[in-house]
Amino acid sequence: MSFPSSWTTPPPQPGARFFEQAAQRQSMLTKPAGSLGKLESIAIQLAGLQGTDFPALDRIQISVFVGDHGICEEGVSAYPQAVTAQMIANFANGGAAISVLAKSLGAELEVVNLGTVSDVPHGLPGVIDARIAPCTRNFSVIDAMTAEQASAALNHGDATAQRAADKGCQLFIGGEMGIGNTTSATAVACALMEKNPMKLTGPGTGLDLAGVRHKAEVIILAIQRHDNDDDGQDAIAVLKAFGGFEIAALAGAIAGCAARSIPVLIDGYIASVAALVAVSQQPGIHPWLLFAHRSAEPGHQAVLDALNAEPLLDLGMRLGEGSGAAVAIPLLRIACELHNNMASFSDAGVSNKEQQ
Repeated sequence: MSFPSSWTTPPPQPGARFFEQAAQRQSMLTKPAGSLGKLESIAIQLAGLQGTDFPALDRIQISVFVGDHGICEEGVSAYPQAVTAQMIANFANGGAAISVLAKSLGAELEVVNLGTVSDVPHGLPGVIDARIAPCTRNFSVIDAMTAEQASAALNHGDATAQRAADKGCQLFIGGEMGIGNTTSATAVACALMEKNPMKLTGPGTGLDLAGVRHKAEVIILAIQRHDNDDDGQDAIAVLKAFGGFEIAALAGAIAGCAARSIPVLIDGYIASVAALVAVSQQPGIHPWLLFAHRSAEPGHQAVLDALNAEPLLDLGMRLGEGSGAAVAIPLLRIACELHNNMASFSDAGVSNKEQQ
């Protein structure tokens, strides 16, 4: 068992110089200070993270991590597990929401298959075979992953970050898909934050109230079982106990991108839980993260609070796949265009407040 260096070593920290220069430029543009609101802070953040005077989002990598969950044996999802493999084909054939969004944005999309119960056709375009096992184990009775499986998932995530770096990626989006994964994500979040699953558990794929209550009860009993183990509550122990392959791989990709100085735009609930895991392991990852949207899943706000994160959008979305993050990209691009192309007061011959 070996973990990627990005998991065991603090990432580099962005330097202050480009943040300061970007803030100075914003103060010179032909507008009252602060009048573009968050568009200004977005541009400053991207300039600082990219280490440039002129931030850009021309090369975006979207990686969707997919995996099935053994906890589905407990009846926690409204959909059968066969859907996970079927969705991989849908991603590859361009029919999924994230496929449409990636094409519209000119972003590169890949799908990383960590393991599905149903067979996936070979040779699907854009699908990377990274299968660890058909699914995780039923975490109501045993840890979801062995230490070796958790390590493998983290390494697959780190390898994804390396591919993004090799392509000169300017921003990374990690998506996820897997029937049962809101159950896994909620268990991870509750264990790390010591929260009551009754408050964080949501409908996922569309459970009714009775289904949500049953799902929460399954999580409560699983956390009680884990609390009696000797592994404690560190990030690896919690991932092993409850995490899906795709959640662990996404956490590994987030850590790997930070290690390679690539900004990461965090999607919704499950991606934020993966970010919480990564930041719990390496707090220095946090400066590399931007947060796209507030999910309609009830547990998301608690995770955002734990990450001290203020998302850009609130559209009632809860699809996953990286879709909410993809929807936020035009906003980020506009922020960059304004920052890069607006005239300064001196260039435009306009008097600013200090000159009056």
